[in-house]
Amino acid sequence: MKSIRQNVLIAAPAEKVYKALTTREGLAGWWTPQATATAELNGIARFPFNFPGFEYSKEMKITGLKPNAEVKWKCIGGADEWIGTTISFRLEAGDKATLGDAHPELMGQLEQQKADNGTLVIFEHNDWREYTPMFSECSFTWGQFLRSLKRLCETGKGQPWPNQYQ
Repeated sequence: MKSIRQNVLIAAPAEKVYKALTTREGLAGWWTPQATATAELNGIARFPFNFPGFEYSKEMKITGLKPNAEVKWKCIGGADEWIGTTISFRLEAGDKATLGDAHPELMGQLEQQKADNGTLVIFEHNDWREYTPMFSECSFTWGQFLRSLKRLCETGKGQPWPNQYQ
């Protein structure tokens, strides 16, 4: 199975990042404004991506919640290529030295972060059946949405759909 993996360092506490991943307000602030979700194991989160002449949404079953540490979803509705895929957000909070020791690949992000403390989001979108043009587009777009999550947590304003590329 194929996977999309991204890591992003956010200058915010894990509690704030977790809230952005588990509440309707948080998800609407970085992914899609019409998101509906509650932090409830086995609950269903819905993510509409609608505009005139086009209606589409993704549905995720919430399969894992560890407060301030992890969020897991399984896609149960949306594009055929998404159905059955799994998405996880693992959160590691710490100071620059601790995160740098554990993740030397983050040195560029750590050098640019002004705050001494932050949260590393380890993102995975797993179980894709094959590499396709949609897989490639989603890999790129997840990077944009993770940047939106970072902005939301650091500044209070993300860039959710349809403005994630701006």
